[in-house]
Amino acid sequence: MTVTFVSLQERPDLVAAMWAVPNPWPRFMLQDLVADLVYDLMPVRYPELQLLALDAEQVLARLNAVPFRWSGADADLPELGWDHALGMAFRPDMPTGATAVSLIEARMHPDARSRGLSADLLVAAREHVGRLGYRDLLAPIRPTLKHLEPDTPMTDYLARTRPDGTAHDPWLRTHLRVGGRVAKVCPAAMTIAGSLEEWRQWTALAFDRSGATYVDGALNPVHVSVENDYAVYVEPNVWIHHPVAPMTSAGG
Repeated sequence: MTVTFVSLQERPDLVAAMWAVPNPWPRFMLQDLVADLVYDLMPVRYPELQLLALDAEQVLARLNAVPFRWSGADADLPELGWDHALGMAFRPDMPTGATAVSLIEARMHPDARSRGLSADLLVAAREHVGRLGYRDLLAPIRPTLKHLEPDTPMTDYLARTRPDGTAHDPWLRTHLRVGGRVAKVCPAAMTIAGSLEEWRQWTALAFDRSGATYVDGALNPVHVSVENDYAVYVEPNVWIHHPVAPMTSAGG
């Protein structure tokens, strides 16, 4: 397999192929309001930050990203994580003043998941944003296996390691292996709210009791209020920081 990495700015003809990479997410994860408003605008406004891994003309993976304004202090990374990074990227004043890039999603084609491409994709992204002149690559990541332990606090989950000392979680381990570091937990990275009937449609669960409800794929329990006919899911993510050596001036 010979993989090349290109941006949509270089290959605008591949927009449809990028969107065609199969969706791995449970249905409820597609109901985030911020994503509903701006997700499909990323290749329109920021084609240079949408990166594709190609084998010949087949899109094996995609990495979507947006510009991000960051002071460089971990404490200043927003608690709202993913929603904040995506939403703020579409303010009128962006990307003016952006010093960083935030990853939004890394998605692999099922044919590529056993090829060890995820680390190469992250390295390619770091090199790419360096060529664009940015100093930092950030990622509010969704740890791969956290959904198996919805009651485990994210800080406890992050502290777990394998016998060789590397991170327990595969996606976190990949980021750390290529030079990333954990900057902080963002406890409310994504918020998904809906009526109980909407949640029934999204999950095929009854949603007939108030309190915590466990939903396949959710990193935390969903909070249900039968009395008020709504349920809310608040997802924690983890801010990862990858230092970047800029090669040109940012902007444009």
